[in-house]
Amino acid sequence: MDVIVQGLHVFQKGGIVMYILLACSFFVVYIGAERALFYGHMDSGESFASRFYTYIKMKKYDDARELAAGQKGGLALILADAMKGNEQAAVPAFMEVQSGILIAKLRSRLYYLSVIVTMAPLLGLLGTISGMIRSFSIFNVESGQAVAITGGVGEALVATAFGLCVAVLALAVHAYFTQRLDRMITDMEMCFSALEWMQSGMSGR
Repeated sequence: MDVIVQGLHVFQKGGIVMYILLACSFFVVYIGAERALFYGHMDSGESFASRFYTYIKMKKYDDARELAAGQKGGLALILADAMKGNEQAAVPAFMEVQSGILIAKLRSRLYYLSVIVTMAPLLGLLGTISGMIRSFSIFNVESGQAVAITGGVGEALVATAFGLCVAVLALAVHAYFTQRLDRMITDMEMCFSALEWMQSGMSGR
């Protein structure tokens, strides 16, 4: 219990910047949870892309069509709709537009994480500087005031430490979803190229 009380005391000594950083940390957790649910719903999976590509290359077009129709996720939905189209010339344009819309939705809110990665250490530094200014405003160093100065500087440094922690958390979340987005884009490109190869083969007959 004493540890919690001391932690709250130190947190309050960091100034108003600490509350802004706390709000940023909650926002990072919210974005991480929301993006995890959304990516889990929209990600068709690497195994799906690999199987679809293999079916197309083996000219098992019916199997590929059934696979896309029975799989969840944004990529599977685009492929299923594309393979239903009767006009082959319109399929590449359809896939380009739909994939652009999907990628835009997947990238949504990731920009906020990159902003927090940059902003959080700066806010922590601002809190530390303001705390040090308050500490060194004590010019008349008499009995006990030197301790007050050093103690105030130590408490002010908490703002920088907290800002760095928030930035590290945001960076980790941003890196995870950026890597996952890159993998999903690679899956799209692989499946789209296979579908275009299928159409070029069918039109060449």
